[in-house]
Amino acid sequence: MTALPVPRRPRRRVSVTGVIGEILITVGAVMLLYVVWQLWIGDIIYGAERNEQGSQMSQEWAQSEPEPPVATTDPDTGQQTFAPPVLEEPADGERFGVMRVPRWGEDYAMPMAGGVTRPVTLDPIGIGHYPGTEMPGEVGNFALAGHRTTFGKPFADIATLRIGDAIVIETEEGWFTYRFRTLEYVQPNEVDVLLDVPQQPDVPANARYITLTACSPKFSLAERIVAYGVFESFQPRAEGEPASLTEGV
Repeated sequence: MTALPVPRRPRRRVSVTGVIGEILITVGAVMLLYVVWQLWIGDIIYGAERNEQGSQMSQEWAQSEPEPPVATTDPDTGQQTFAPPVLEEPADGERFGVMRVPRWGEDYAMPMAGGVTRPVTLDPIGIGHYPGTEMPGEVGNFALAGHRTTFGKPFADIATLRIGDAIVIETEEGWFTYRFRTLEYVQPNEVDVLLDVPQQPDVPANARYITLTACSPKFSLAERIVAYGVFESFQPRAEGEPASLTEGV
């Protein structure tokens, strides 16, 4: 018996429109995967890496030989206080501290470095120090910037801060504790938040402030969210960790 010939299917014509459509679909899928990575999966990985780097800095400082602190004793209460040391302003990308915020979890230990440019400081390291503003513990405004989304998002939870929350800056010398006071939303060009007394150009500084800035709302550059705090105390490394690090939140 002779087999019947298999009919040939007509070949589908490949049109330019079809090729372009398939390319666009592929590009769209790749872009979607990139967004998912950048905003979720990558953030988890970056955040864990940043916190691990901050913890390693703390461990290295803990092994150093701290100088004996000079204390001042209150004659009424007998309580000892320590004058904060004067720190040199870091160069762009130079790491100098670790931020710890009990409100944001025990494992939060975000590295800090000089400068606020994305390629040098904010993206690869974490939190950046505005050049020209004060350093921790100095009279005036210690101003910082960080992302709320992407690259570990160090200030993702800035809006969750409550009055009195501790914002602790750890350096090789010891711990600087600030207390959160208020939040504010401003336009990107309102740089008065970086003044020695935030938003007060004609007022000389007589107190120590901390200012945290980030984009607002999330995934937008329309505004800036600003968190302000005031200095509470400095604890030298020789005295051990301050109680503000272990406060129950």
